[in-house]
Amino acid sequence: MLDHFLTRAVLGAVGVAVAAAPLGVFVVWRRMAYFGDATAHAAVLGVALALAFSAPVFAGTLLISLGMAFTVAALTGRGFGPDMILGVASHSALAFGLVAVSLVDGPRISLEAYLFGDILAVAKSDLLMIWCGAAAVWALILWRWNGLLLATLSPDLSYASDNDPEREKYVLMLALALVVAVAIKIVGALLIGAMLIIPAASARPFARTPEQMVVGAAGLGICASLLGLWAAWEIDTPAGPSIVCAAAGLFLVSSLFGRR
Repeated sequence: MLDHFLTRAVLGAVGVAVAAAPLGVFVVWRRMAYFGDATAHAAVLGVALALAFSAPVFAGTLLISLGMAFTVAALTGRGFGPDMILGVASHSALAFGLVAVSLVDGPRISLEAYLFGDILAVAKSDLLMIWCGAAAVWALILWRWNGLLLATLSPDLSYASDNDPEREKYVLMLALALVVAVAIKIVGALLIGAMLIIPAASARPFARTPEQMVVGAAGLGICASLLGLWAAWEIDTPAGPSIVCAAAGLFLVSSLFGRR
């Protein structure tokens, strides 16, 4: 069954949607959209370094994404505004990544697949990595669910309950780096933020509990993945951007019917 490229593409897209769902709701609640973009852009530098040292791309993107997340967290609040830090870090990491790729010895490397995704080229080993990463993200979020939720609702209440909100923030950053490393080959570094935010934002009008929002985000992310792949197959459009366009369409429908 996995020998057909379209089957692998569907399983890969669904895996990314499942991985991004629980993290996306916290990104929306904490208003961390630009933080997700900065981490995703840093992944391009991780790709370049992995290619330069003949290391696995997953390892390079994970390490650099973690480094970016912790650096931004350390600098925020020390005389720098969070929006300024995120803007500088995001664009600088992307630029350094593009420059680093041009300096790698050997044949000229095209970053288009890593910027915009190449879901139709997903291999069986990529599927294993995607679903293992999704399982790790869910395990991490479920393990720290109460602490993350409490720290998101009220840091003061979190401290009063003997729970450190700073620790929960770093747990969230670790999960975010895992999602970026898993999703970069599917939707690309420039579109990862959309898969984190749009399904969660689409589920928000219909959710009455945090758990409902997570389940709704996963379901809408899977629907967007399947619709985007169908559109890419039928009208010959890029698969990664098509998935994000489908997610945007679901968000529009959600916004209209959610208000009613």
